[in-house]
Amino acid sequence: MKTKNKIRETAVPYSVMKREAMRDPEFRREWEALQPQLNLVRALLDARIKRGLTQAEIAKRAGTTQSAIARFEAGGSNPTLDFATRLSHAVGARLEIRLAR
Repeated sequence: MKTKNKIRETAVPYSVMKREAMRDPEFRREWEALQPQLNLVRALLDARIKRGLTQAEIAKRAGTTQSAIARFEAGGSNPTLDFATRLSHAVGARLEIRLAR
């Protein structure tokens, strides 16, 4: 039990770590560059869960494998536009892309 308490005493909240890391301009650039991909992952994951679909069901509908869906949802792949479109259709959504300033 003492070890568990020590870990809790030394643990740093994610929000504190992120705030500190964002002070580094290089880290901030990399973080911001990942946001479009992470936003896509978050949107598709939220849509899948909202509709009560499993990764396997989405994979079948999108013509891919469950492991490909798992990698995508974990942020472990950089999806093509075709793959993102197939996933959006598999969750009953339409993929929209826009450019903003």
